[in-house]
Amino acid sequence: MLGRNPRPRQVSVVVIGLGRFGGAVAASLSRQGIDVLGVDTDPAIVQKWSGQIEHVVQADATDDAALAQLGVGEFDRAVVAIGNDVEASVLSAVALVEAGVPEVWAKAITRKHGRILGKIGVQHVIYPDWSMGERVAHIVAGGMTDYMGFEDGFAIARTRSPRETWDLPLAQSLPRSRHGVTIVGLKRTGENFTYAQADTVVRRGDELIVSGPTDRVEAFCSLTDLPD
Repeated sequence: MLGRNPRPRQVSVVVIGLGRFGGAVAASLSRQGIDVLGVDTDPAIVQKWSGQIEHVVQADATDDAALAQLGVGEFDRAVVAIGNDVEASVLSAVALVEAGVPEVWAKAITRKHGRILGKIGVQHVIYPDWSMGERVAHIVAGGMTDYMGFEDGFAIARTRSPRETWDLPLAQSLPRSRHGVTIVGLKRTGENFTYAQADTVVRRGDELIVSGPTDRVEAFCSLTDLPD
């Protein structure tokens, strides 16, 4: 019918390796309504996830023929979540790239492993242990309740409002000009998340979402630890 927008086509994802990382990725995607195919060589693992992932099969993902039988080339995206077997990880990634999967994510356990994955055509290399370690380190160091860093030296963090921002609109506390960070939004206990504007007043106990250069974000969040 004219005037109606067509419904977007459902994205499909194949996840290779259903260990703790891959299983969590596949199950989470499935809960979001994504069309997911989980693949693992271990029948016990396949059985474990069969109730949480709609499509789960036992197969050797390093075997081009096995993947072709599964029709992986028809999937929009793929995640190679194989754990410590670098050879199996690389062979599976090669098979997916050669099958024509448009976007491939792959877990790497070392930087060298990651470089190999990049050279064979994997567009998105994931370092889950490194990323989680960095995130926890920033939280443990104090001042942050959550942290996300990017490779270009940019970061986003969640922190409690420092004293210098209390009871002032952002146009007066001036976090951008004083500290080089942007307050993206705030969450007050019992209230909905609010996107920050120049006239947004920050209160004691508010949680702020802060973005900017990593060193500036770290410095701003450390103000939370200063004594009253």
